[in-house]
Amino acid sequence: MFSFNSLNANVRPIFSLALVSLIGAGLAACTEAKTETVEAVRPVKVVEIAKADTTRELHYSGAVKARTEMNLGFRVGGKITERVANIGDRVKPGDLLARIDPTDYQLAVASAEANLAAAEKQVETARLTDQRAEQLYSRKFASEAQREQAALAYKQAASLRDAALSSLRQAKNQVGYAELRSDQSGIVTSINADTGQVVGTGTPVVAVAVDGEKEVQIAVPELEIGKFTTGKPVKVRFWSDDRLVMDGKVREVAGSADAQSRTFSVRVSLPDDARVLLGMTATIEATVDSGQNFVSIPLSALAQQDGKQIVWVVDQADETVKARDIKVANFVDDGVQVVDGLEPGDLVVSAGTQFMAEKLKVKVPPAEQRAASNETNHAVR
Repeated sequence: MFSFNSLNANVRPIFSLALVSLIGAGLAACTEAKTETVEAVRPVKVVEIAKADTTRELHYSGAVKARTEMNLGFRVGGKITERVANIGDRVKPGDLLARIDPTDYQLAVASAEANLAAAEKQVETARLTDQRAEQLYSRKFASEAQREQAALAYKQAASLRDAALSSLRQAKNQVGYAELRSDQSGIVTSINADTGQVVGTGTPVVAVAVDGEKEVQIAVPELEIGKFTTGKPVKVRFWSDDRLVMDGKVREVAGSADAQSRTFSVRVSLPDDARVLLGMTATIEATVDSGQNFVSIPLSALAQQDGKQIVWVVDQADETVKARDIKVANFVDDGVQVVDGLEPGDLVVSAGTQFMAEKLKVKVPPAEQRAASNETNHAVR
């Protein structure tokens, strides 16, 4: 029978070392076997693909304006001697806004009055001459030619008097035009000329926003202008009050683009509401046909592999993940719009995509938890 004590003293250390090595190798083999049999399962957060969206929302910001805004200017030229109106003033029809120096026009009135007085004297003289010629002709002391010449002179004098009278009326009108007055009720929104400035005929001096309907003016790029037509309903929100939401309607679409910005002006009519003030900033929300069927995924679900855009889709049969190529249509505020590669009901890994690998075993949250998570995501959007 073998006995460890029977071994030679020189052999004992070697035998002990070999025995320890054999035991260590056996333990290592057992550990490797156990490791190979334990398969890693990674918990993942997923999003379930909903039905494809056939519409999308467009958002544009603009300012509230009056539907009608008058740029008022003098009907005659001159030097502004007084400006009465200020920005923000409310005006009524006939209210004085500004005045120019009327001296030259008053002198023109005086000249026209003198011309009219002289013309009336000529008319009186010609009338008497015509009457005298008529009497002489009736008594055979004047020829018919003399009578006709006197009558023609009277008619000419009367015409000159009428012309002088028209010149006087025109001169008086120009004196009146030296005062700039409002035509309608409204609010002064801008002042374009001030006291001491010489302005020409029709130069805008004061702008007045006419009371009545208000609207929002927005600038729409040419790629989207086809989505806006007259009468299209839109939602209007205001930066000053999140609770103030109105139903607006497209009233006017510009027929040509702005030469510099290459955008089209669109005007949206607003309901009458005292809370809406001129100059307030508003956001127009328009729902339009997307033209394609989009599905939305979180930005965190998007990954890249071999230069391609992919997502990791859970195979619900064996609870593993696999990469799937997708076609991204657009990046939006709340995620990514995908036009191809995903179907309703697909489970897409929405976080930790950098840890995914083909056929990796994953643990998917229960259906109830996924539904609650999806509802939360929609509420946040």
